[in-house]
Amino acid sequence: MPGATQPLDRLGRPLHDLRVSVIETCNFRCPYCMPDGLTPEESTLDRARRLDFDEIETAVRAFARLGVSKLRLTGGEPLLRKGLPLLVRRLAAIPGIDDLALTTNGSLLAGQAQALREAGLHRLTISLDSLDPAQFRALSGGRGDLADVMAGIAAAEAAGFASLKINCVVQRGVNEDQALALVERFRGTPHVPRFIEYMDVGNCNGWRREGVVPSAELRDRISARWPLRPLVPTYRGEVAARYGHADGAGEVGFVSSVSAPFCGDCHRARLSADGQVYTCLFAARGQPLRAQIAQGELALAGHLAQLWRQRGDRYSEQRAETSPDRRKIEMFYIGG
Repeated sequence: MPGATQPLDRLGRPLHDLRVSVIETCNFRCPYCMPDGLTPEESTLDRARRLDFDEIETAVRAFARLGVSKLRLTGGEPLLRKGLPLLVRRLAAIPGIDDLALTTNGSLLAGQAQALREAGLHRLTISLDSLDPAQFRALSGGRGDLADVMAGIAAAEAAGFASLKINCVVQRGVNEDQALALVERFRGTPHVPRFIEYMDVGNCNGWRREGVVPSAELRDRISARWPLRPLVPTYRGEVAARYGHADGAGEVGFVSSVSAPFCGDCHRARLSADGQVYTCLFAARGQPLRAQIAQGELALAGHLAQLWRQRGDRYSEQRAETSPDRRKIEMFYIGG
């Protein structure tokens, strides 16, 4: 935003990206995020605590004043939030927001893709951990149907979303075989499969380092089948390392928070559905903003600038030094 004051945190990192969780609930129970019966917050969340659309717009306008230009809507499953295209239309009109994206499990996308596109959504990311229907159902906690997600992808294409990101969380001994299947499925299309290392987000997903498949290992497996070449990042702080197929048949990405932390270039904040700001995916707690939101975007921007200047998060770089008992907010609560 012209004239915006861009604060730097204690490590000299500016604020460019914001993820807004519009809802904390989900229709899936993926074991690495919201395992069925193991999420204590699930029984305590109340929809009355969610920010309304006016509050979300005020918050995003304040963040835009501080230099945020990339905005992503998340959940839970954001397509469960009623009237979401109305919110998208409002956020797409905010000066300074140049990139408006949404992450979804895709199960409800077929019926909403066109409305989201017409409202001004720029990009879509779809979580897809397996192309095997039985395994997909198991990895969604027994709640997902692969056919619904594939129908959502087709609807997104028809609506004009030219290039989708297809996110796959890879776990050793669970779905690592799906990497080649996903690459094969999306080679020759504009869509980009991205492989995410299994991370120790939250406290209930039973994370063990032995379950991590390092990105370098996956990259080598894929490149042995279809040679890859590294691509230049499209912007500083890009989360995924990008590789193109040597034969020009598209690209793949790797998100390596465990094996190759990228804290030094993290420019991201997260706003939870109940109005708390988190300055790290692995944060133990957030800072409530509802009172400041009620004061308007200018007051909120000043408060956010102070919070950002105090930020020193670099959990992924310090993981080895951190107690395994350290409590962290659950990922479904603040978005991935």
